[in-house]
Amino acid sequence: MPDYGLDLEFGVFPSPDAARHREVLEIAQLADVLGLEHVSIQDHPYQAKHLDTWTLLSAIGARTSQVRLSTNVANLPLRPPVVLAKAAATLDVLTGGRVELGLGAGAFWDAIEAAGGPRRTPGEAVDALVEAIGILRGFWAGESGRLEGEHYSTRGLRPGPRPVHDIPIWVGALKPRMLRLTGRLADGWIPSLAYAPPDALPEMNARIDDAATAAGRAPQDVRRLYNVHGRFGAGAGLLQGTPRDWAEQLTDLAVGAGMSTFILATDDPDVLRRFAEEVAPMTRELVAAEREGGGPGPSGTPVATTAVADPLDKVDTVATQAPSRFTAQQLAIPAHLVEVHDYLRAELDQVRDIVRQVREGHTTVGSARSAINTMTMRQNNWTLGAYCESYCRIVTGHHTNEDRGMFPHLLRSDPALEPVVTRLHDEHEVIADLLDGLDRALVALVADPADGDAGHPALDALSDAVDDLTESLLAHLSYEEEALHDALATHGFG
Repeated sequence: MPDYGLDLEFGVFPSPDAARHREVLEIAQLADVLGLEHVSIQDHPYQAKHLDTWTLLSAIGARTSQVRLSTNVANLPLRPPVVLAKAAATLDVLTGGRVELGLGAGAFWDAIEAAGGPRRTPGEAVDALVEAIGILRGFWAGESGRLEGEHYSTRGLRPGPRPVHDIPIWVGALKPRMLRLTGRLADGWIPSLAYAPPDALPEMNARIDDAATAAGRAPQDVRRLYNVHGRFGAGAGLLQGTPRDWAEQLTDLAVGAGMSTFILATDDPDVLRRFAEEVAPMTRELVAAEREGGGPGPSGTPVATTAVADPLDKVDTVATQAPSRFTAQQLAIPAHLVEVHDYLRAELDQVRDIVRQVREGHTTVGSARSAINTMTMRQNNWTLGAYCESYCRIVTGHHTNEDRGMFPHLLRSDPALEPVVTRLHDEHEVIADLLDGLDRALVALVADPADGDAGHPALDALSDAVDDLTESLLAHLSYEEEALHDALATHGFG
């Protein structure tokens, strides 16, 4: 199979478990902080244990800033295409262009019918999908509805809003006709490892390629995404070994089977962290090396002799180099830490802005005694409390990852870093105390009726807590970036 030459992307596929809704949101936020490209959610509206996909994606979108949001895949029989187009466009507007649409023709027809959807034959399901893709693209382009199809009609429809960017459509396809449809109409193909194992990919990709070519498209116009699962350990199977094993196997899938986006099904924050911090950068480097050509790669394929064949070998080769001589790949590691910190800084600015808005809201309400004004103040307090609580969890999670993973790795690699790591760890403790203080201030604010005449001691205390956190956290982030720059470029995250 050809390598389509597309940039690699990585994402997470968490379970939309209603009983663990907080953990689902937190792992999506972690993916955002770790720099992954995708958070992708399955869509089974008839599944009693699942959260609604679009509602969940909206909540994730509100709590993240960079990661792209997708359905994997939207259940078309229960998501009429006009409603689906509007939902996707709305979320795209609200998130600044971060929506991508995975789309499926439907399965589990008894459950679909029980939920009020139509029961379709395989042929009807494919025909309906073709109509739906046309409706989606027309809606997003602002075209007035004029379709009179076998399954859908849009005559007289006035579409809107338009999305911020061209939303790509990925099709979940396994059978020959669906694969041909994917090559002809879709922007991406998204199979799952459980249903399309690696040895089945060449034939399936060939069907997509042939259909794309026949439609006047290039095969690389269809991104190949892959839902994968695995565990880190000592196993010999696919995605069962070390991060190095994972990277080599994903490299084989990229350059040998054309897959360019890997979306990991996991609900484990530690697994996700290793996937993002170890597997993803190593895979990118190995794929880049193979694409340059040269010596034997991880599975006997060519690798450039001028490239670093093993990212883990960099420890010995760059330990004595000056910072100005670090490679672009090495400099990307401390740069990623800065990106994470920039996200924390931006979110802290949001917290401070919300505090300002809440204070202004209380002032505007003033001493009015009406129940409506009291409810307005309380709603503002709850909104602020929810946002601050989320931010506290993000900061705590970031520091916990550093304490458990990055710091021990750096100390093992260079014991001379002990004074720096000790200071950073101590600062984590200080910031943890400040976060506790912020939490106590939030509780007090929510419990305080905050009468306009009596002043706002709870809001004053919260403002002070936010100011204290701001001063300490910003100083800590700046010191860490400067003190660990060379060490991270040399030794990586671990």
